[in-house]
Amino acid sequence: MRIRHSDKLVGRASLGFTLAEVVISVAIAGLGIGGIVWGYIISAQRAEWSTCSAAAHVMAMRRLEQTRAAKWDPFGYPPVDELVTSNFPQKIEPLDVPLAGTTTVSATNTVTIVSLYTDLNTEPALKAVRVDCVWSIMSRGPFTNTLLTYRTAD
Repeated sequence: MRIRHSDKLVGRASLGFTLAEVVISVAIAGLGIGGIVWGYIISAQRAEWSTCSAAAHVMAMRRLEQTRAAKWDPFGYPPVDELVTSNFPQKIEPLDVPLAGTTTVSATNTVTIVSLYTDLNTEPALKAVRVDCVWSIMSRGPFTNTLLTYRTAD
């Protein structure tokens, strides 16, 4: 007995995909879509970190401006020196960021003022003012934004 194969049947059977080809294409598509979603998640986290860093910088600048506004006149009558660390206690405040929900990010501002002497026999003519703003986000950190400036008497 002789069996004949029809060319039409073989042609029709080769038009579809095998199960292995379908599984591999679905896996490749899943990896691509997963990579795109992961990229969006990472970019959103970095944008949130950048926003908090900018807000911490603004908070540190605000504190630095307060030290610049303090009166320091060692040669006046009577001499006035409001530019001392004890006049600027440590402050814990929420960062001014637009976060969704009720989550707030707190930051700690610390001011350090050091007198610098130009000559050992004279009064201090220069003070270094350092403001540190320490904050953390997403269970990471602490991060520190630091500003440093020098100030002379009024």
